[in-house]
Amino acid sequence: MNSKLITLNNKSIKSVFIVAELSANHNHDLKIAKETIKAAKKAGADAIKLQTYTPDTITIDCDNEYFQLTSGTIWDGQTLYNLYKQAYTPWEWHKELFDTAKNEGLICFSTPFDFSAVDFLEKLDPPCYKIASFEITDIPLIEYIASKGKPIIMSTGISTLADIEKAVNACRKVGNSEIALLKCTSSYPAPIDEANLLTIPNLRETFDIIPGLSDHTMGSSVAIAAVALGAKIVEKHFTLDRNLGGPDSSFSMEPEEFKQMVESIRNVEKALGKINYDLTPKAKNSRVFTRSLFIVEDVKAGETVTENNVRSIRPGYGLHPMYLNEVMGKTFRKNILKGTPLDWRHIE
Repeated sequence: MNSKLITLNNKSIKSVFIVAELSANHNHDLKIAKETIKAAKKAGADAIKLQTYTPDTITIDCDNEYFQLTSGTIWDGQTLYNLYKQAYTPWEWHKELFDTAKNEGLICFSTPFDFSAVDFLEKLDPPCYKIASFEITDIPLIEYIASKGKPIIMSTGISTLADIEKAVNACRKVGNSEIALLKCTSSYPAPIDEANLLTIPNLRETFDIIPGLSDHTMGSSVAIAAVALGAKIVEKHFTLDRNLGGPDSSFSMEPEEFKQMVESIRNVEKALGKINYDLTPKAKNSRVFTRSLFIVEDVKAGETVTENNVRSIRPGYGLHPMYLNEVMGKTFRKNILKGTPLDWRHIE
């Protein structure tokens, strides 16, 4: 497996795995889909993610109340079937999109939404699988996907703690422990104050998995902060241009925005570094400007050390400040000029 992806078995990741989500941002134009993949590469993504379903594999063509979108989403007024008809990625495109990604040096994988999608994707040999937030309760589907023996990345947007536990156990039940859980807020776009990023380290501690973020907020602040909290995977919807329209365009990142996010994430990674108390060469050189004990006025032999003639000041060439009380009351052995670093040989 590509080391830029994830080695979930031993919890080892080279760097944060940054995923550009194509989703519906192809607008049913293969050329746009391919150009979006190329743009994602230029913007610094490690991977492009597709979604593999048709309207008929994800729902049914029915317009009764159960299938109407009326819960305050950006898609209200449509039926599920019609929304997915607009949004799905034609299956006959998949091989060409996988090949385009490979030629660009990008990892390509997908979210299957039913058994037939898994079987179809297996022929393309993706390096991992994604499970969407709304499928995390479909335990038979999760078990089937996990049985393929590839890393599983699951979003947790609509999950209770019990839902997550069942999904993780479903993977492990079929012998697959290569699991990543992405903190996700299933609102489109998602309010920043609902991100609850402190869940990310808790997911890692609770389930012993790779933690990450599937982010639907506007901008990059939440994604960057997530990395500082331990996210090892960041997924963002990606579009060539929000003005192209489409079901997901309004909360997708454009190339320049995505590029800036990637640069910020890479800088955060460098800044996080490792637990280390050793001093760099520059820090060692700067220690000369720390405080130490100095003689701060001219003194004569036999004169008593007082707070008036010895002080703790910068720079750091004299005795350690910890000895200030100990030297008080002692006497100087000889005449010494102001500005001399205090040394034990100066006093008795």
